[in-house]
Amino acid sequence: MKIVSRREWTLLAFILVYSFVPTFGGLLRIIELVGGPAVIPENPRALADSLPIVLHILGSFLFCIVGALQFMPSVRQHYPATHRAAGRMIVVAGCVSALTGLWMTHFFAFPNELQGLLLYWARITLSLWMVGLIVWAVIAIKSQNVVAHSAAMLRAYAIGQGASTQTVLGIGWMLAFGSEPLGSLRDGMMVSAWGLNLLIAELLIRKMVAPRTLPA
Repeated sequence: MKIVSRREWTLLAFILVYSFVPTFGGLLRIIELVGGPAVIPENPRALADSLPIVLHILGSFLFCIVGALQFMPSVRQHYPATHRAAGRMIVVAGCVSALTGLWMTHFFAFPNELQGLLLYWARITLSLWMVGLIVWAVIAIKSQNVVAHSAAMLRAYAIGQGASTQTVLGIGWMLAFGSEPLGSLRDGMMVSAWGLNLLIAELLIRKMVAPRTLPA
């Protein structure tokens, strides 16, 4: 891909690094669940019901990592087949990530210090919204509405990248205060991470997506 600009490579590298801890940490969990060494702290919910967690990790990994390619205009313009193939993959991966997240939020038993009512309802709402955005993006592109398609997928990607921002905020909190946030404080931090992502998505839509009048 010699036609990809240095700026695009820099953006891609930033997204991949930003996604590293939650996505690759999830892959380490899968290795543990299939009998490999336990590298990260044990999760009793993962040991009790591993299938939705494995699907969620794989779906989130593909959605975040392959989805990063869709931010590169050069790929859309010069490699449209690659863009479409990646798009089909992340549609499936994003729906799997959101629906398994919805299932785990409702059916897994979380201690109150890890999930209160605020976080529960935020996860339920955002999971459903993410699926709705992906479905709308598919409908929009089939109608040749590139602007609506791009805006919907960017919002869905912002939701899907919530774990990355939550990780950054969580690490920042622990460095500042020396302990992990729990209870209502944790709920607020987790929800604010999604809010921050969606705010950035709206700014990007206003700056880069909405002004476009021609398909990429």
